[in-house]
Order: sequence, then structure tokens, then C-alpha cells
Amino acid sequence: MTTGTAPASKTHSFMTVSLIELWERFGYYGMQALIVYFMVQRLGFDDSRANLVWSACAALIYVSPAIGGWVGDKILGTKRTMLLGAGILSLGYALMAVPTENTWFMFSALGVIVVGNGLFKPNAGNLVRKIYEGDDSKIDSAFTIYYMAVNVGSTFSMLLTPWIKDYVNAQYGNEFGWHAAFAVCCVGILVGVGNYALMRKSLVQYGSEPDTRPVNKKSLAIVLALAALSVVASAIILEYEAVARVFVYAAGITVLAIFFHLIRTSETSERAGLIAALILTVQTVFFFIFYQQMSTSLALFALRNVDWDFQFFGTHLWTWSPAQFQALNPLWIMVLSPVLAWSYSWAGRNNKDFSIAAKFALGFAVVAIGFFIYGFADKFAVNGKTSSWIMIWGYASYSLGELLVSGLGLAMIARYVPARMGGFMMGAYFVASGISQYLGGVVANFASVPKDLVDPLQTLPVYTSLFNKLGIAAVGCTFTALAVLPLMRRLTETHHSHNGSVGNGDDSAATSLRDIKAEQ
Repeated sequence: MTTGTAPASKTHSFMTVSLIELWERFGYYGMQALIVYFMVQRLGFDDSRANLVWSACAALIYVSPAIGGWVGDKILGTKRTMLLGAGILSLGYALMAVPTENTWFMFSALGVIVVGNGLFKPNAGNLVRKIYEGDDSKIDSAFTIYYMAVNVGSTFSMLLTPWIKDYVNAQYGNEFGWHAAFAVCCVGILVGVGNYALMRKSLVQYGSEPDTRPVNKKSLAIVLALAALSVVASAIILEYEAVARVFVYAAGITVLAIFFHLIRTSETSERAGLIAALILTVQTVFFFIFYQQMSTSLALFALRNVDWDFQFFGTHLWTWSPAQFQALNPLWIMVLSPVLAWSYSWAGRNNKDFSIAAKFALGFAVVAIGFFIYGFADKFAVNGKTSSWIMIWGYASYSLGELLVSGLGLAMIARYVPARMGGFMMGAYFVASGISQYLGGVVANFASVPKDLVDPLQTLPVYTSLFNKLGIAAVGCTFTALAVLPLMRRLTETHHSHNGSVGNGDDSAATSLRDIKAEQ
């Protein structure tokens, strides 16, 4: 809904949300770049436990927005809930900065981050949807550029936090560098909150119905009490693998059951869009299994089997720490996002636009190429260390696939889901992503390396075997996505005919970055 005040520029409103999201991603990805290494190198976890702990945490981080979206829609208001989540996130990163090796303390800090993310993430995305509500011609491009903007934050943090960790450890010892890096994540989110405070007036006409009323202190107290209980529950889930497995799978079954219930009880005019959203959400589950490899198997591969020196025809360019290779993902996102947004606009103007379902199929195909590049790493290895260029080009393909699938996943929810279900369905999308994050950790453990295996010549075939198998799996996902295209076309046409959506026979074309900047 929108409130009855004088409208602000949509571009200004869009930038306000994008900037706080940018700083939130700065904190999250700065922590993600180091967390598996922290558990393996600082806390002494074996690969298997580190992969599963982080994957369970990622699952919780993605599952929690299902509740946070509802809190924003019905209880506290979209904007208030987003801001509360940002404050809780800053506390979580501050706790990670405390120099202790106590695993329960770390799990509790991660639990705080889970809760903060659950309140923040769905409401930030829902605000973008509200800004461009009713204008399908802007949604694909808006979310693509939004996706690019938040990757600015993750790029800087993924390059910065590993450097800070190494520098502080070298200067002061005692492994304080890890915690100094986590402290920077806290500073980042606080900067985002301050920036939002300065620009908040641009969002005065957007929000959910509770945003128009004074804060209900009783409701706020209940939300905070439940948040505290959720922190405890998250810590327990992270400590005990069996509990994590039961929780994640139960969450998946519950959301799927609710999805089917909504489809069964929805209006005829809404049903085709919800079925289309369900099909694309299931495809997203498979994509995020691949995505989770970035912070698990690919991260450990970079640690053990990649030459960290970048060279060009024998000339040394620079040297990265292994954690910094994850920054290649957002770097490529920023390079490819405007190109992709322009191509959507061009295709739309020339009546050649692909449907979102077709873009998903193409996304899986390029992800397959990326994993086959990693799978051929042994062909460019010297003494078990492969060229850093393998990571560059593998991440290029991987990131293009991410933009085509994950980057349009939010646009898919905005396109097909009725506005009255927006908050919940945005959360349901993240639950599906969370389930696949955990499954991604399970898959990564097929390349789990024992602590006593330190020879790169022995670890390299373990990783390349997994990457080739993932490439084959991505090819299978590509053909599956192509097979359901006729069904998706029929569902989309039915959805458009019932809801009067603009666009061609499949999906309306997205506009370019220039068009969004011109929007008033």
C-alpha cells in the first residue's frame, strides 16, 4: 500500500532501499567470506562439520524471512521491521567480533544474525516491489539493477575483510585479525542505518498498513521476545547436525504444503500465477545447491588448490588471499548486470524477449559451463595448484547464471504473486533458497578433505571430480527447465489474461538502467 503523502521520485525511493541493502550485504558477505575458514583454521573444525554448520546457518538465514515478511506485512510495518532487522544484525556482527574460541558463543552470534536477517531481508525486497507496484515493464530491470547495487557492498567487504584479517594477525598476532574483520561488518551495517535515517523521507509514501499507525509497544515486545527465543533455537540447531537436518526438511515440507493450500484456495484469476511461481521456485532450489558451493567447496578449493598469484603472460599482477576469490562473484555481477538489463530492454523493444522460465533454463546452462571450467582445473595445475584464471572465468559463467536465475527470482515473485501475498511469498522464496543452501553443504561434503591430507596433488582430484559432477547435474537442470517451457507459457498467458498484465505473450520486457533513472 502507499500512504497519502506527497509522492517522492521513484528513483530516490529506490536508491534509499538499495543503499541500506548495499550496506547490509557488506556485513553479510564480509562475514561469509571468512566464516568457513574461521571454523577450519581458527576453531579446528574438520571440513565436513564446517560445511554443514555454515550451510545450516545459511539455511536458517534464508528460512527466517518467511516469518519476517509476515511481521512486516501484519505486525510492525515493512519499514520498521527492516530497520529493526538492521539493528539486530549489527549486534550479531559485534558479537562475532568478541575474541573467543567458544563455539556456543559463535553459534549464538550467528543466531542473532539469523534473526536480524529474517526481519530485514524480505521487507527490503518488498519495499522495492511496492515502489514499482503495478508497473510490470519496470520490475525485471528494477530487480536486476537492485541485485547489481547490493553486490557493490559484497565486493568491497569480500576484498576488505580477508585483508584486514591477514594484516591484523600479522601485526598483532593472537588471531585477533578474524575478529577485527567481523567488527568491520558491524560498522558497515551501522553506516547503512545512518544513511537510511538521512534518506527515510523518500519512503514516506510506501510501506504496509501497520506503517501508517503508531508502534504497538506490546506487539514490539512480543516480537523481541520471540526473536530472543529464536536465537537460542538457532544456536541449538547449529550445534546438533541431526536437529538441523530435521528443521530444514520440516520447513521445506511446511512451506510446500502452504503453497499448495494457497493455490487450492486462491481465486481463479490468481491460480495460474501461483502455479508458475511454484515451478520457478522449485527450479531455484536446484540453483542454490550450486550457489552454496561458493562459500564451501569452492572456498576450500581456493585455499588448497589455487595459485593465489595473478599472472598475465608471466608478469605478476597481484596476489589475493583465498577468501578474496569469492569477491569475483559480485565483481562479475556488477559487470554483467547492466549488460543484461540493456539486453532485456532491447529484446522487449524488438519483441524478442525471453520469458523468465527461458532465462532460468539459460541460467542453468551457463552454470554448467562454470562448473566444467572448475572441473578442468587439473589441466592447468602445477604441483596441484591451478591457475587463478580458472577461478576468474569459472566465476564469470557462474555469476551470469546467478543473474538469470537468482537475480530474476525476486522479480518472478513480484510478477506472478498477488500483492496481498507479497510478504509471505517473498519469505517462501527465501525458505526454498534456504533448503537448497543446506543441501548444497551436503553436496560440498562429497569433496570433504581429511585434516591429515595436505598434499595439493591429492586434494585436487577430489575437488575436480565434484565440480564435473555438478556440471553434469546443471546440464540435467537445463533440460528439465526447457521441458517445462510450454507449460510455463500457458500459465503465463492465463495469468496475464486474468490480470491484465502488460507485455508480450510470455513476460513483459524489462527496461534498462536509463529507464529506471528516468522514472519519476
